[in-house]
Amino acid sequence: MKLVVSLAVAAALSCAGAARAAVPAGQPVDGIRCDQMEGSVLHIHQHLAIYDHGKPVTVPDDVGRPLVAQCFYWLHTHTPDGIIHVESPNFKTFNLGNFFDVWGQPLTKTNVAGAQAKKNERIAVWVDGNRYAGNPRAIELTQHLDVTIEVGPPYAKPAPFTAWNGN
Repeated sequence: MKLVVSLAVAAALSCAGAARAAVPAGQPVDGIRCDQMEGSVLHIHQHLAIYDHGKPVTVPDDVGRPLVAQCFYWLHTHTPDGIIHVESPNFKTFNLGNFFDVWGQPLTKTNVAGAQAKKNERIAVWVDGNRYAGNPRAIELTQHLDVTIEVGPPYAKPAPFTAWNGN
């Protein structure tokens, strides 16, 4: 019994590792370091909501906080509520593409964190409740920015995010 459980655990860990192969393990990403402490010069928060054909896609906790390296990327999450923390040791402009790169997930016109648009579909992006027509990777991360990305229909205008809870 013990051997069977151990093999099952090993297989699960092996599969989990394969799924997260693109996740950085402490090396710099887009010039963003993974430091032992969170930066304190620039400290701002944004909210990211992703929908795959109307169904929410979770932005997980601990994005940018690799256990293997025991460090914090300047862009990271703490909880699975979609709040991005920018905690940098210097003033710098960061964008949504930087966050997705730290997360190790795609952000393209047809694929958002693995949510894939079907043929003849598109993604729709809202920034602070307004439609955004540009490249979503270029969206500058500013204090209390609210970004919603819908992969495929229904493309409903999102309700504003208000649960900042002191962030």
